[in-house]
Amino acid sequence: MKRLHHMSVVARRDVLVGAGAAAMLMAFGRNVLAQAPKVDPATPVPSLFEQALEEILGGAKPLTAKVSLEIPEIAENGNTVPYAIAIDSPMTETDYIKAIHVLSTVNPLPHVASFGFTPLSGRASVASRMRLSKTQDVVILAELSGGKFIISRRTVKVTIGGCGG
Repeated sequence: MKRLHHMSVVARRDVLVGAGAAAMLMAFGRNVLAQAPKVDPATPVPSLFEQALEEILGGAKPLTAKVSLEIPEIAENGNTVPYAIAIDSPMTETDYIKAIHVLSTVNPLPHVASFGFTPLSGRASVASRMRLSKTQDVVILAELSGGKFIISRRTVKVTIGGCGG
C-alpha cells in the first residue's frame, strides 16, 4: 500500500537551537536598533537620482552644452526606448570625450549606462535602448578629458498602451 502523505519530524534539539538563536537575535537586535543614527526630519534626503549624479560628478559643476540626443518625446512602450547620443569633439589626445553617462530621474536604478571613449574612438556617439518606468527626464552627462562635465536633459513621456502615463 502506498503512503500518500509524507511527514517530516523535527527533532527536539533543532527546535531548541532555533529558539535559542531567536532569543539571541532579539536580545542583540535591541542594542543594534538603539545605536541606529538619528535622522533629522528637517534634513532633505537626496533621491537615488541625485546620489547617482553626485557619484559621477564628484562635486564638479556641469556645464550646459549642446548634446545631440535622439529619443522619442512619447514612448508607447517604456520597456524599450531607443536613444542615440552624439557629442561634437575633436577627439585628440588633449581634447576628447572621456565618457558618456545616461541617467533617468525616476527609475528605481537611475544609472542606465556608461560608455567610455579614447581619442582612438574617432567620435563620441552611441546608440542603444533603455527601460523607463514612467514619464521622466533622461539626463546625459559627458565627461571631458580635462575633468569638466557637460549635462543635457530631455523629458520622455511614457504611455502605457498609448493611454498616457
